Amino acid sequence: MAFVIPPLEDQRPPGWVKPSFGARVSRLAPTLIVLVACLYVAVVILLPALAVVVQAFAKGLAPYLENFKSPELLAALRLSLLDAAVVVPANCIFGLAAATAIARRQFRGKALLLSVIDLPFSISPVVVGLMLVLLYSPTHGLFAGLINALGFMAREVIPLLEEEGWDQEEAAQTLGANNWQVFWKVTLPSVRWAALYGLLLTTARALGEFGAVSVVSGNIRGLTQTLPLFVEDAYKQYNTELAYGAATVLGGVALLSLLLKILLEQVIERQRGNEAVVPEDTLQV
Repeated sequence: MAFVIPPLEDQRPPGWVKPSFGARVSRLAPTLIVLVACLYVAVVILLPALAVVVQAFAKGLAPYLENFKSPELLAALRLSLLDAAVVVPANCIFGLAAATAIARRQFRGKALLLSVIDLPFSISPVVVGLMLVLLYSPTHGLFAGLINALGFMAREVIPLLEEEGWDQEEAAQTLGANNWQVFWKVTLPSVRWAALYGLLLTTARALGEFGAVSVVSGNIRGLTQTLPLFVEDAYKQYNTELAYGAATVLGGVALLSLLLKILLEQVIERQRGNEAVVPEDTLQV
């Protein structure tokens, strides 16, 4: 006796059409884009960073620590820290002043000031270094760091000031506060996280600047070399252990900056998502 299996009923809804090949590809496109982006980041950033760490510790911890007894490396590290100690406060003061003026005042030359702030992002650092050499002399990389880190603070603070508006400052002035008190007790606390974010970016740029500093400083070992210049010079001299050891310092600074950047971005987004409320004691002057 033969058994006949009845055909399965079609469970598809009426009007169902089999998706075309293009539709299936379009559904997979976001996943493919993410995979390509992850692959690119792994090849361009993660693998080189891992190679630096592996090469730095290839012979163990003791030889790695021995590299930091090099007078040239210590001189480059001191110069980088000195450069950052001058560049970061100067750019932060200028950035906060410029951001407050642009967001809170109307004056002639406002567009020009914005263009000057954006100038380091639109001109090659090497061109900036050559300009400074022609204007001054190839003695130090300080001017290059000042110019190349110019706009980070202002560009982070200006959007937040424009978004929050002028209401808090007007309320403080109505209660008798002068401009200086308004800035310290109202304006600066409201943009503190954006200012910290700009401070972080300025510090990272000052410590990691290479192009303009290499042109301006003269790249003299032990005298005018910053840490990025020292890494390049040590590698060219086939002193790879010293180069990789110094590179791990810059890599550590970059990693710390990245973690702080992510944290500050989250804090800023939460701050922008909440309504700005001025505490009562803030307006007491």
